[in-house]
Amino acid sequence: MFRLLVQNLLALPALSAQNASAPTLQPRPAETSARPPDGADRQITLEVQVTDKSGTPVRGLQKQDFNVLDDKRPQNILSLHAVDSAAGSPTDPPVEIVLVVDAVNASFHAVTYERTELKKFLLQNGGQLAQPVSLVIFSDAGTQIQSGSSRDGNALAALYDQYRTGLRWNGRAQGFHGAAERFNLSIKTLIQLVENEGKKPGRKLMIWFSPGWPLLSGAEAEITRKDGQNFFNSIVTVSNKLRQGHITLYSIDPLGLADAGGVRISLYQEFLKGVSSPQRARPGDLGLQVLAVQSGGRVFNSSNDITTEIAKCAADADASYVLSFDSARADEVNEYHSIAVTVDKPGITARTRTGYYAQP
Repeated sequence: MFRLLVQNLLALPALSAQNASAPTLQPRPAETSARPPDGADRQITLEVQVTDKSGTPVRGLQKQDFNVLDDKRPQNILSLHAVDSAAGSPTDPPVEIVLVVDAVNASFHAVTYERTELKKFLLQNGGQLAQPVSLVIFSDAGTQIQSGSSRDGNALAALYDQYRTGLRWNGRAQGFHGAAERFNLSIKTLIQLVENEGKKPGRKLMIWFSPGWPLLSGAEAEITRKDGQNFFNSIVTVSNKLRQGHITLYSIDPLGLADAGGVRISLYQEFLKGVSSPQRARPGDLGLQVLAVQSGGRVFNSSNDITTEIAKCAADADASYVLSFDSARADEVNEYHSIAVTVDKPGITARTRTGYYAQP
């Protein structure tokens, strides 16, 4: 059994306005008391990526082309809005790209390589970025958060050069206890970042560079009833905050080919099904890759071309659909509902979040 430290939602103060001309990195502010839970949210809004067999975005679809299933029951689509930057219909405010550098769960070598690849992305097109971008550095020394976001890739690259992630503490516990410590710190930081980003208007694509935190699925991870309830509370919190904050999460493994083919990179797939009760909750349900898929994002773990993988994630900001429907009243608090969105055209795939927690 181990102690879980993520049952409370810790808020961060809002950052400055987007497109700051002189971005800076700031230490994470001191934690404040937990915020009360949000009230019932009847209308469900989904950001949907629609692609053909080659992965090319499909444009020009209408409401009647979509089907939405809530727990396998067809739903009436209340609204549909196409986002297409090529057609001159981008969102207002624009989609923000949040780049999270994880120096807690990745080795110093991986973070160093990742730095080079991330800078390539920032400096392409002469440093003129298509979307506003912000940086977050997550390390043992504390979480550094950029003040505002910017389309100036040159300024962001220079800012990244000013920060040194360093090596992890030598005093960190090893073995299972060390893994539990990294798990707790990672989930706590994720909740803080999602809470903070959720205060901003518009959609956010949060790209997390990490092989992921430990799933703690070994024999030592004995789950008590209290642990299960705490895990379930955290799962609900992260799911709700990602959805309500219009945040899509992505996972890019900086180890790339060094990890490809290993059992570890596919273990998360065992936890992709939504969790319906505290009795079914496990640490693996809070894995980075699990949360990315469930939010409608993507997982990249078999390539060393991090720059291209970032671009694939950011491309979701170029063309998508935003649709809404009314959720049914739940029979109990935090009742899990699965979601499926399909398109009535052959060879077309729709990607969106996989579920939500309904309220009575």
